[in-house]
Amino acid sequence: MKLLLLNFPVSGVETYIFLPPLVAFIISFFTSMAGISGAFLLLPFQMSVLGFTSPAVTSTNFLYNVTGTPGGVYRYVKECRFVWPVAFLILAGIIPGVLVGYYIRITYLPDPKTFKLFVGCVLLTIAFKLFKKVWTEKNTKKENTCALSERVEKASIGMSNTRFDFQGVTYSFSTGALLILALAVGVVGGTYGVGGGSIIAPFCITFFKLPVYAIAGAVLLGTFTSSAAGVAFYSLIPINGSTFAPDWLLGILFGLGGLLGMYFGAKMQKYTSEKWINLILGIVIIIVASKNIMRFFNI
Repeated sequence: MKLLLLNFPVSGVETYIFLPPLVAFIISFFTSMAGISGAFLLLPFQMSVLGFTSPAVTSTNFLYNVTGTPGGVYRYVKECRFVWPVAFLILAGIIPGVLVGYYIRITYLPDPKTFKLFVGCVLLTIAFKLFKKVWTEKNTKKENTCALSERVEKASIGMSNTRFDFQGVTYSFSTGALLILALAVGVVGGTYGVGGGSIIAPFCITFFKLPVYAIAGAVLLGTFTSSAAGVAFYSLIPINGSTFAPDWLLGILFGLGGLLGMYFGAKMQKYTSEKWINLILGIVIIIVASKNIMRFFNI
């Protein structure tokens, strides 16, 4: 087994070469069904298990998103379940927010202990939204692949409202509200290193009443683009004289596992109950969030 042990000099991590892609595959397989890359769970794994606690862990997490999310996006587009206007609005708001989040992360949250408290609070907010959705909605699942009734149609963006048709229902929501939400999520995601998808997906599903089967791909594309911006910001824009480029090898290994996990997760989504997806995610998030908060208070 020692032959499989690999040292990553950039981050100082030493682990088996198969562990990063394996962990990423398992996490992303389940989270991608909800339009989430799984980076919000991968970050605590890197910090707590692998001992990667420098600010570069955030950009490494972004690199995982850049490498892994195309698998899920491709699958959702292929199955005709992709809302381009939603993706555009998320991109327009989230990318500037990531830049602000980068500044906050480096300037105000360099201490891993403080950062873990921040991580825990963000995760608890996500878990609350997921549990609320599980409690209030019925158990449903989808079985068709790109059938006429499963296609996203008549999608359009207006100054006041954005709308699209899916499964015979017209969904409409405030264009400005989603832009503001995406900007706020970009700030948090840029600080946390998750691209924002793990935060914006529950909000889109809960507050805007959008179907996860239609918007999951758009959220993943937003995660991909904002994460690419995050890698660039952390690598090229110095703050206090320093940049924080990712551990490229470690991030790519995570990303390869995520690429396969998100592809197959998106493929299996239509066979899986949305209620149970959110329930499992909520339980995992609660565990991770509690662990980070307790460590801040030395419990």
